[in-house]
Amino acid sequence: MARIEDYALVGDLQTAALVGRDGSVDWLCLPQFDSPSCFAALLGSADHGRWRIAPAGAGDCTSRRYRPDTLVLETVWETDDGAVRLIDFMPPRDGVVDFVRIVEGLRGEVPLEMDLALRFDYGHVVPWVRRHGGVLQAIAGPDAAYLNTPVPLVGRDLRTRSSFTVKEGERVPFVLTWGPSHEEYAPRPDPEAALARTCAFWEEWTGRCTVTGPHREAVNRSLITLKALTFEPTGAFVAAPTTSLPETIGGVRNWDYRYCWLRDAALALQALLATGHTDEAAAWRDWLLRAVAGDPADLQIMYSITGRRRLPETTLEWLPGYEGTTPVRTGNAAAGQLQLDVWGEVLDGLALTRSSLRSRDDSWDLQLALVEYLEGIWDQPDNGLWEMRGPRQHFTHSKVMAWVAADRMVKGAEAGLPGPLARWREVRDAIRADVLAHGLDPTRTHFVQAYGSAELDAALLLLPRVGFLPYTDPRIVATVEAVQRELSVEGLLLRYRTESGADGLPDGEGVFLVCSFWLVSALVGIGRTEEASALFERLLGLANDVGLLSEEYDPHARRHLGNTPQAFSHFGLVNAALALHRGTPASDQPPASSH
Repeated sequence: MARIEDYALVGDLQTAALVGRDGSVDWLCLPQFDSPSCFAALLGSADHGRWRIAPAGAGDCTSRRYRPDTLVLETVWETDDGAVRLIDFMPPRDGVVDFVRIVEGLRGEVPLEMDLALRFDYGHVVPWVRRHGGVLQAIAGPDAAYLNTPVPLVGRDLRTRSSFTVKEGERVPFVLTWGPSHEEYAPRPDPEAALARTCAFWEEWTGRCTVTGPHREAVNRSLITLKALTFEPTGAFVAAPTTSLPETIGGVRNWDYRYCWLRDAALALQALLATGHTDEAAAWRDWLLRAVAGDPADLQIMYSITGRRRLPETTLEWLPGYEGTTPVRTGNAAAGQLQLDVWGEVLDGLALTRSSLRSRDDSWDLQLALVEYLEGIWDQPDNGLWEMRGPRQHFTHSKVMAWVAADRMVKGAEAGLPGPLARWREVRDAIRADVLAHGLDPTRTHFVQAYGSAELDAALLLLPRVGFLPYTDPRIVATVEAVQRELSVEGLLLRYRTESGADGLPDGEGVFLVCSFWLVSALVGIGRTEEASALFERLLGLANDVGLLSEEYDPHARRHLGNTPQAFSHFGLVNAALALHRGTPASDQPPASSH
């Protein structure tokens, strides 16, 4: 079975597919990120759905890359008969979903094979397949898929197969189109024209990037990945386009990440704004205002990409899971948790968009309601940003983010926006005093994960970034050093130690990649830039051959773990690169003069 790092991403800003080094599309949900999949070999076998095109008898490709500044994937095989290139892309959506694959002959005459196994509803439903007007049709329930190609197709063993030969200079297209089964199929545009349109779209978008410096290529690839994880109709970000890729092979930490976490989206927003991509920031703000509208007590940590609140967690018993790791889950029960840091992330994100965007901002009334509710609950225990499924605790990071919420409201009022400034200052000061009284270890030298605990947490690295204390404060310096010392595994950081069982789950997970990127920024902040640069270069080396990062990494087995590609990891990369380039970490605090 392919390793997680063997996959590349293609997408159309409404869904995304994972393509292996062997030319197989092993994961694709249609018509959007959180829809049931039509290819689920990633979480099972080829019988659960895949679409492979490759030279006959060939295994993994010889090389692959993205076309510069695009999300167009090019996979090359060098064989004894010659060489071919497979071009994979999804054109920006024009109302219909298309997945286009073009086989190009580079040298000689190469025999190829295609194997298409459509399986709707996460590999559970085999469609009825027939030919109609030269187009292959596959229909089951609400789903219909159509394959248009000039090569001959045959049905065998509930699959569609083809054997064909490509000579040097020839190009053979395959267009897979999805639509509701009750609608008529409409002929699709020319594949070559779709390729030109797709390249032009991505090249124009990446051309807006303002990043310079030695890491521009890695930053640009991360930004393209973040853009690809955007659900364009609403402006939401998915944390990842996959579900149930395990944080430990054989473990139970297998979660569905195809939703929009307010925290992840707010942090991705910072990376996009810092690199000149303001349109995405405005769209995210508008999605946020729609998603969280209503009673502030109902604020969730996450929503669907359309803003839906109910995300019931269920298991798909018929899928054997990635490398046999179960359960395979859809939905996410963490949506019902109390995480106080979310109020801080939301109000910080809205303050940042208010200072960075010139468009009209109607969110102040919502912010007033949110902070008023937070005033009554900030002193309660919560589940923390890592979604602990054990007993609630007074997490230091959560309290600090509650302080951030009050601080951003104070700054807004100081700049002239209406509100009870004196009361907000009192709340901000009370939270700060509480953290300084209870969030430090007994020697009062560094911060700890939760009040009364001796455990550490990589999220403590964010305290200076949000402005709670400066990087020069001895308690911050000691915290950075303690986190690096106690949470390091072969030089990379865990989120926290899972041995205690405080998170309500069995022990064991990989190092969490964004935490190591946070350490890069923190080391820059405390003046250890040379060490930060060395760590950053090592982290870049963990990306796969096309620049993608998953959620976690196993430094012993040297492999990716968790859902992929992971927005958390990629915005961490962007912010760490900017910190190194500028010689100082970015601050989440918007300048008061810009309100």
